[in-house]
Amino acid sequence: MQDQGAPHTALLTLDGASAGPLSIRARSLAFVDPASQAVLQLIERVAPSTAPVMIGGDSGTGKELIARHIHTLSRRTGPFLAINCGAITEHLAESELFGHEAGAFTGAQGRREGWFEAANHGTLFLDEIGDLPLSLQVKLLRVLQEREVVRLGSRKAVPVDVRLVTATNVDLGEAVSAGHFRLDLFYRLNIVQLRLPPLRERLADIEPLAKHFLALYSKRLGLPEPRLGEAALEALLAYDWPGNIRELENVIHFALLVASGQEIRPEHLKLAGQPVRRQLPTALPPAPFASAPPPPSHEDPQQLLRRAVHGFLEAPPEGLLNNIERLLVEESYRHSGRNQVRAGAVLGVSRNVMRTLLKRHGLIGDGPGSDDTDTDATQLDQAAEA
Repeated sequence: MQDQGAPHTALLTLDGASAGPLSIRARSLAFVDPASQAVLQLIERVAPSTAPVMIGGDSGTGKELIARHIHTLSRRTGPFLAINCGAITEHLAESELFGHEAGAFTGAQGRREGWFEAANHGTLFLDEIGDLPLSLQVKLLRVLQEREVVRLGSRKAVPVDVRLVTATNVDLGEAVSAGHFRLDLFYRLNIVQLRLPPLRERLADIEPLAKHFLALYSKRLGLPEPRLGEAALEALLAYDWPGNIRELENVIHFALLVASGQEIRPEHLKLAGQPVRRQLPTALPPAPFASAPPPPSHEDPQQLLRRAVHGFLEAPPEGLLNNIERLLVEESYRHSGRNQVRAGAVLGVSRNVMRTLLKRHGLIGDGPGSDDTDTDATQLDQAAEA
């Protein structure tokens, strides 16, 4: 891991043996755009603690790089180990995570420590945590509570000191509502929540990343480094980047191979036929904060929301922030069947915070029975706090 540049304008890169084989993950990450600088500032605040961190974001945005940077700043003495929960089979997952003794199952010829023991005094990064089977979620929760593991085939507990960082590109709140992810484990992992925006939402990072990849691949291929032309840069900024940073790396690599001159031009960029970001509207949307569902659209919901927000910012109505907050709280509460625990999980907050928001906007009363139809809410909260 390399950290280049001044504070809050850093370029993180994953090079050498730690980079591993080529994959869809990003291996470089810039912190130039205000959105990514805000992420970096949060990382620097929470990294020295031992609190679990949950990183959300699309594939290829650099979640593993963030996890490695958290480990570097934490000054923990143990190693950083990264595991993809979706890549290990369910019947071997327990052995992989917690280890096994000789003879614990067919093929277990010797004792083997699991990833938790291997990461002792360090950081364990569990990527795609939403893919972890429910049976393993129960055992993971116990490990986090007791700070010890029991290998398969053994009755002896082994103490472990591991900082856990998890990542997901799915909405775990929805997974909890669907019964695919345990609520108590969600609360245990979601102490610090960090969202890594997609590349299309941090445009100022595109130019430094593109120039970094130009320099990187020019050196590897033994070619003179061309400059990035203004027209090519405009094309990069207009593109929607569904593959995020990994796709940008591939585009620059290809452009370097086909460019014969000293400048990268638009025709060298392999973007033809791909979706391009739509222009944001300049007019205010006609129906602000309508509670009725919007008409069907094939456009990405986040893009629709982004366009609406930009429209409001062009001519902000009075009480804009309060109205947005009320709309979000009201709709999540209705979506969750008037259940405070599930509504809080959808928004990534505790039930107490959700209850405060509901009261603030007059959506529930102060009486003990007038706020929720969920008779098990208190028990679920107690389980989450255990």
